[in-house]
Amino acid sequence: MKVLILGIGNVLFGDEGVGVHFANYLKLNYKFYSKEHELEFVDGGTLAMALTPIISSFDKVLMIDCIDADDANVGDVYYFNYLDMPNRIKWSGSAHEVEMLQTLNSMEFLGDLPDTQILGIVPKRIEPMTFKQSLEILNAVPKLEITALKFLENLGFSYEKVGNITLQDIAFKHEKGEL
Repeated sequence: MKVLILGIGNVLFGDEGVGVHFANYLKLNYKFYSKEHELEFVDGGTLAMALTPIISSFDKVLMIDCIDADDANVGDVYYFNYLDMPNRIKWSGSAHEVEMLQTLNSMEFLGDLPDTQILGIVPKRIEPMTFKQSLEILNAVPKLEITALKFLENLGFSYEKVGNITLQDIAFKHEKGEL
C-alpha cells in the first residue's frame, strides 16, 4: 500500500502554512518503517488541482491543512475521514482551502480519490507575510503529532524519533529556503 502525508498551505502567511510545516516536522523528526507499505511526504503548498495525479497514485492519504469550524478556537485540532466530514467543518478561510476542497470533490466525483483522512487545525489569520507561527498552533503540535503517529501505526508503520526540530524552526527553514 502506498501512503501519502500531504501538507497543504501557504507558508508565506504564518499559520496558513501549518500543513506544510507539520508534514516536514514528521519527515524530519521521525523515521518510519514498514515491510509492506511505502510512505511519502509531499509539500502540496497551494497547488490544489495540480495535485490530482499525485494524490490519485496513493492508496491512503493523510492531508494536513488549516480549516475552519463552527464554534472553534485557534489551535483546535480536527481529525476525520473526508467522506464523513462533520457539518461543523468549514473550508472558508483562505483561497487554497476552497481550492483543495474542490480538488477533493472533483476526485471523488471521478472516482479517483483514495481513502483520505484530514488532520485539520484552526489557524490564526495573519494578513502580513510572516513565517512566525502563533502560540496556539505551536501548543497544538503534540495533539497533531499523536494523531498523525496513530494514523500511521494503525496502518502498520513503526517509527523512531530521530530529531527534535520544532515546528517554528521548520517554518524559519522555509523562510531561509532550506526546505
